[in-house]
Amino acid sequence: MPLTARRPIPPTQKLSLVPASTQRRERYTLLALWHLLSLDAPTVAALWTYFVAHCAAVPLPRTAPTPMFLAVWMLYATDRLLDARLLDTNIAAPDIEERHRFHHRHKSSFVIGILCASVALAMLLRYLDPAALRLYALLACLLFAYFFLIHIYRSPTHRLPKELAVGLFFPAAVFIPTVARAPYLRLALAPSALLFAAVCTLNCLYLYAWEHPGSRESAHWTTRFATQHLRALSILTALAACLVGAVQVHMEGSRPLVLLSLASGLSATLLLFLHAQRYRLSPIRLRAAADLALLTPLVLLPFAR
Repeated sequence: MPLTARRPIPPTQKLSLVPASTQRRERYTLLALWHLLSLDAPTVAALWTYFVAHCAAVPLPRTAPTPMFLAVWMLYATDRLLDARLLDTNIAAPDIEERHRFHHRHKSSFVIGILCASVALAMLLRYLDPAALRLYALLACLLFAYFFLIHIYRSPTHRLPKELAVGLFFPAAVFIPTVARAPYLRLALAPSALLFAAVCTLNCLYLYAWEHPGSRESAHWTTRFATQHLRALSILTALAACLVGAVQVHMEGSRPLVLLSLASGLSATLLLFLHAQRYRLSPIRLRAAADLALLTPLVLLPFAR
């Protein structure tokens, strides 16, 4: 992805200072639409669902990534529509970004899309493994409770920060299809799942830091601490991925899983690179690129058995 040469913007200035005309042009590029239509996270989830099963040599139905894509898209689109409700009030909305405004402008279309996706998802659920369905039902209950806390009972000091929540729910959803069909792989897949959880959390932390370059006093204390040490956390994640991968190489039963660790390490490295280049990219392109950094399985799939 080409980077346009531009004089660095001081850290005290927000990324939203990119000219409005530039934002309007980028809003309709394929990369920008991939982000604004909430297609980024579902793509990552579907790809990793297939990649995990492929590396673990666990056969999944061909339709398995499709329910994952639909469910994650519905979740993210709904979350952004709920966040965008502040645009209908006189309440100040400092956390509203272009993705929220886009969902608000096209609210009717997104609602229709969510209804259609829910029907398609209901039709595809019969192809899922019963054990996976039970695990997804438990995960859905926990996720509903979390949505209740952040959108209805708004108490930022007592709720789990969104950055950590994504690091818990997202990897769990991705690994469930494989673990449900091969429960004997739970222990072997645990290090890879933890690494992917770390990368998902880093992704959200970087996005929060880029969109809130100030003091971040309103953020949860864990978010404030983590965003102050993003470089160190990224390096530690990449080193942990190398260590886990080295151990997996020397363990006969875990050898095929080394690609999972390598993918997480590459994603952490790419996020760190984007952080260094953040002033060269507009807000929409930067956010989309952060999710592109999680598509490293595309590079490694040819090496998987």
